[in-house]
Amino acid sequence: MIPIDDSPIVRDGKTLILAMDHGLEHGPTDFADVPEKLDPETVFETATHDAVTAMAVQKGIAEGYYPSYEDDVNLLAKLNGTSNMWMGEPDSSINWSVDYAAEVGADAIGFTVYSGSNHEVEMYEEFRKAQEKAREHDLPVVMWSYPRGQGLKNDTKPGTIAYASRIALELGADIAKVKYPGSPEAMQRACKAAGDMNVVMSGGSKTSDYEFLSTVEAAVNAGCTGLAVGRNVWQRDDPTRLLDALEKVIYEEETADAALED
Repeated sequence: MIPIDDSPIVRDGKTLILAMDHGLEHGPTDFADVPEKLDPETVFETATHDAVTAMAVQKGIAEGYYPSYEDDVNLLAKLNGTSNMWMGEPDSSINWSVDYAAEVGADAIGFTVYSGSNHEVEMYEEFRKAQEKAREHDLPVVMWSYPRGQGLKNDTKPGTIAYASRIALELGADIAKVKYPGSPEAMQRACKAAGDMNVVMSGGSKTSDYEFLSTVEAAVNAGCTGLAVGRNVWQRDDPTRLLDALEKVIYEEETADAALED
């Protein structure tokens, strides 16, 4: 863990990552209701919103679209990822190097780790190589810390999410992205387990504006320093309206009710 308050992906100590690695991880099904968002440029346009501190994408999207937005969007290079067609134990292939991500212009790197998978040991070793190389480039490291595997029956129970945030701290991440464990108390436990490392909540599947903002409010009040979100923003007809509200909840610590009234 290194100090990252001066990093481009942090604003006033908070972070809002707009993720669009879903085309690889989930496939075109995530765009079925919003087919126009199959064009990555539409999501890059959304990422120019002041609330967004970084956009997380895979290599091909970064190569093809980031050059047009490098002045308005901070790039979080998602180094690994696997298609939804993979049916084995949770694993994630490394799809580009830290050196190449830095060459493309990355402001940070992202890396998924599936603790509890039969591939945990090799994933930890792969993360170690990426984390140490990122240090050479002064790039912050965000771990998608997702306990998952045949030995885990519930990957969002409080103890598991607290363990996930602690694993990210122990392995040297600067920010841990974890799932919401169901209550503010459990989220607070996960944040405390992370020590001084930043913890952001995973956005998850699309829900109503109020339900989503209320969960973000609860997470921020529990100690989360922000959010990493994809579908709950770009699957909406008006993502700007939701980002306006998220800006109030995350950076100004307004309530969900107040943010939606403005």
